[in-house]
Amino acid sequence: MKFVTKRIHAFLDYPVAVALMVLPFVLGLGSSNPLALQLSVGTGVAAFLLTVLTDHHLGIFRVVSYKMHLIVDFLVAVVFILAPFIFSFEGIDAYYYWINGGAVLTVVSLHKPEVITT
Repeated sequence: MKFVTKRIHAFLDYPVAVALMVLPFVLGLGSSNPLALQLSVGTGVAAFLLTVLTDHHLGIFRVVSYKMHLIVDFLVAVVFILAPFIFSFEGIDAYYYWINGGAVLTVVSLHKPEVITT
């Protein structure tokens, strides 16, 4: 059952980007590897820019197709799931990335295809 529409996804994008920039500081990420903090903040900045550039109703410049946006989201989810293994994140650093990666993967997989009318 796919129910995440383009509109719902657009409303999630900005708060998620801000959370990726703020939560690492709130949670004190980086105890197992400083990259745990830096990767999230950098991804949050990139996610914010991607949202600004995406062709959906909350995009400002709309130069990136929504399909490309979903592909990037999927790739970020995979990187987040693998990051704890690659960079030896432990404890909260690892759980943060696994939970976020799983959440993004879930949203992308529950995306409802757009109906195109001519």
